[in-house]
Amino acid sequence: MTGENIGIPPEPFPSNLIHTIMIKVSDIPDFIAPLELENLVSLKWREERGPFVSADGTRVIDLPPRRVVNYHLSPAPGSDIVVELWLPETSHWNGCFLGCGNGGAAGSIHPGRLAGRMKEGYAVAQTDMGTAAGPECGDGNPEIWKDFGGRATELMTLTAQRITEACYQRPADHSYFMGGSTGGQQALQLVQRHPDLYDGVIAELPAHCRTPLHAYFLWNYQILTRCPFSETQEEAAIQAAYEFFADREPFPEIMTAVSDPRCSDEEIEAVIALAAKRDASIGLRHQEALRQLFAGPTHPETGERIFPGVPPGCRFLTAQSYQYPFQWVFGRDCDLMGLNFAEDMDTYTRALAPWLNAENPDLQAFKDRGGVLLITSGSADAIVPYPATLDYVERIMDLNVSPETFNGFCRYFLIPGKAHGADGPGLNRTEDTLPLIREWREQGTPPDSLHCFREEQGQVQYEMELTPYPNIQLTYRGETRRVSGQRGGVPRISPRYL
Repeated sequence: MTGENIGIPPEPFPSNLIHTIMIKVSDIPDFIAPLELENLVSLKWREERGPFVSADGTRVIDLPPRRVVNYHLSPAPGSDIVVELWLPETSHWNGCFLGCGNGGAAGSIHPGRLAGRMKEGYAVAQTDMGTAAGPECGDGNPEIWKDFGGRATELMTLTAQRITEACYQRPADHSYFMGGSTGGQQALQLVQRHPDLYDGVIAELPAHCRTPLHAYFLWNYQILTRCPFSETQEEAAIQAAYEFFADREPFPEIMTAVSDPRCSDEEIEAVIALAAKRDASIGLRHQEALRQLFAGPTHPETGERIFPGVPPGCRFLTAQSYQYPFQWVFGRDCDLMGLNFAEDMDTYTRALAPWLNAENPDLQAFKDRGGVLLITSGSADAIVPYPATLDYVERIMDLNVSPETFNGFCRYFLIPGKAHGADGPGLNRTEDTLPLIREWREQGTPPDSLHCFREEQGQVQYEMELTPYPNIQLTYRGETRRVSGQRGGVPRISPRYL
């Protein structure tokens, strides 16, 4: 089969047709060749019908016939960006382009996720962010820093949108992006740096404050290496937080969590004392370690805030990995215990912050073209703690004069009891936010609440409606109770580290 008939025809594909072709840059198929895509190294495509079966055996059924285009981009020596684009046949396309975020250190494409969204009618793309060779490919390689820090996402969008338009012979009606964690970082980089690329953006549990976030991981790693905690001791600290803050929980009879962990130093001391009372092995040494974990990293001499600490009520033993950005700057064999939070932190910040961080609160250009933004955080998330995102939202609000102006294009939901991913002691799941952002952008109806629920072993335990920040309320079976109406209340990261 030649490249002449790769374009998506208006009629369905022939039955049981599957083709996979690797194409040299000099032999691009006819519908892509006129685009003269820059930085293209290689491209392969396939035609499929029937279910998609992932490498682990997971099946996505009832899929429309589709074409899948996988290609490599290299905007500079040392860069290798992989993009995959799934295109349903014309009769199944809903007219929208969707960019999907990645997670962690990225490095791979998640075809099951693409298949699921394509099943809904989207032309959908994802990038590996340039780290397919593993996180170590960024060691001493600024091109990887740039790719991971936004260039891969930008180039994915620019090329995939053009290929989509060429396939369907018209541009998409609307473009959306959604991602969580690292994908949330990608989302906020897009609205800040490339406000014209997407009409609606979803940033779930976003790791946008990237270099300070990994400083927090390093801080925790050094503390927990010097003073290890058992899971029993960790559990005692969590239960102490639940006990101390129980009086201000909106539905303590239903949900055990810390719905709003914002608190004073005195309250933290009370939690530490309760933890020691619950577990006699939490002596003075462990109490001081808890104090440092809750405090978070600061400059040892000036006291400037690098990142907030672990929110009370969170599982913190997992929040000490993810040291690859320091290895990017200081080398694979760097002494993580020897890195300091003064000169070393400045060196690390100067190298990576310009590329990785997404901290500009001025979203006027995105707002002016009608863009809408939905952000979520979890109150029990120790991997991407909510305070940095809440403070970022506060800085957006400060620039938009009134809550009405802010709410006109941005909604922020702080989800009680949600940890990273689908974990957490409270509301660990939400409704699909993609239909919400589409209804907001296309019909002018913003989400005044978010449907949240707790799921255990595939069974829903309870459901609640959550209103957006700052007037956070939960409604359970018709009864509404306030979580918080307070603005701010979290430590602000020093501009030095942003």
